[in-house]
Amino acid sequence: MKPRVVLGLFLALLLVVPLVMPPFYVTLLNYIGLYALVALGLVLLTGVGGLTSFGQAAFVGLGAYTTAVLTTATELPAWLAWAGGSPWLALFVGLVFTATVALVLGSMTLRLSGHYLPLGTIAWGISLYFLFGTLETLGGHTGLTGIPPIAVFGYELTDGSQIFYLIWVFLLSAVFTTQNLLDSREGRAIRALKGGMVMAEAMGVDTARSRMVIFVIAALHACASGWLYAHMQRFVNPTPFGLHIGIEYLFMAVVGGAGQVWGALLGAGVITIAKQWLQDLLPKLFGQSGNFEVIFFGLMMVVILQRAREGLWPLVARLVPVRATRRTLDAAAEPLPRKPLPARGEVILEAKEVTRKFGGLVANNAMSLTVKAGEILALIGPNGAGKSTMFNQISGVDTPTSGEVLFLGQSVAGHGSREIARMGMSRTFQHVKLLPTMSVLENVAIGAHLRGGKGVFPAAWRL
Repeated sequence: MKPRVVLGLFLALLLVVPLVMPPFYVTLLNYIGLYALVALGLVLLTGVGGLTSFGQAAFVGLGAYTTAVLTTATELPAWLAWAGGSPWLALFVGLVFTATVALVLGSMTLRLSGHYLPLGTIAWGISLYFLFGTLETLGGHTGLTGIPPIAVFGYELTDGSQIFYLIWVFLLSAVFTTQNLLDSREGRAIRALKGGMVMAEAMGVDTARSRMVIFVIAALHACASGWLYAHMQRFVNPTPFGLHIGIEYLFMAVVGGAGQVWGALLGAGVITIAKQWLQDLLPKLFGQSGNFEVIFFGLMMVVILQRAREGLWPLVARLVPVRATRRTLDAAAEPLPRKPLPARGEVILEAKEVTRKFGGLVANNAMSLTVKAGEILALIGPNGAGKSTMFNQISGVDTPTSGEVLFLGQSVAGHGSREIARMGMSRTFQHVKLLPTMSVLENVAIGAHLRGGKGVFPAAWRL
């Protein structure tokens, strides 16, 4: 069965759901759509980019509170008065505001690594949560009421079955743009963040920019979810935007498949439905009320991490007979233009008295070499002699303690490998740094990253 046929059947099912299902289940599907939109951002951020975030619920809150304030306030500052009362204008303001906040938080948080990064996201997630409950403008812990419904072509979406289609249009649009993005020049750079950053930088990829891009995109997905949530509920308070909900969003991404775009939808569905059933079933089973579903989710997470580390989506995909599309080289494509080569015999690379010390250990001691155009030069020595360290000094992966490296007459010592790659010099690695989640063709295409210039939006919308 072709992917388009499966997708068509899925869309047809979505069209009839509000017409044949009871309101309770339609509402449940609305929440699944809202949660999946946030989880999709986490798939991009955590599963693909390798950046763990527990603070996405705070971005949902930014979207919800922005539209709540703009559509219910009787008086607004002059510079915001144009957006008052209109949910659609409030969405625009919310996206701009959330992107700005994400840029500020990302500039501080994304510099962290290891366990410090998730701890940083917990810190600002908790801070924003308490900010929502503290500000009187936002109604404190009581919240804001009287949020108007969204109107589409003059038709107000006042109940769950009416807003259902809008929620799923937002979700499916986000799914398709995310798939397009990952299957592009920018997407290959993003997919190289998890396990291939050194290689990607050597090919000219700005990994810091790629990290920021997915951080902002994930925040925008959460903001859109918050906007839809506020106008569906017609009321907001801080409770749905706390740390515990942020952990649930991460659960959804991991359970569905942290590296799978459609896994966000599956994970949101499994967690939401299971939570609903367990809240009804477990108190009857244990004879008392309590948050027993949290214990169950914890155990389920341990089992999935042990037995299905890629999540549930790969298991489901095996059951659906969808023929995968194979990517091949286009025989009719024009070859890339060759850059002008230096004259044979011209000195293109020169290292002068390069020394690299690691504390008391001297890895390279006053090393000098010259490479001319058309020449193959070998650096030979036993294990531990400092060969790889010398390549690191030349290519910008590391910085010499002293000495000078010249490429085409320009000093490159102390410059990053990405900057040196843009000048025309790159490297391979002793241990080949292929990315196992990408095809051979895609791995090779990363090497041509600097030959392209299209950004995120052209990639996401197939422009």
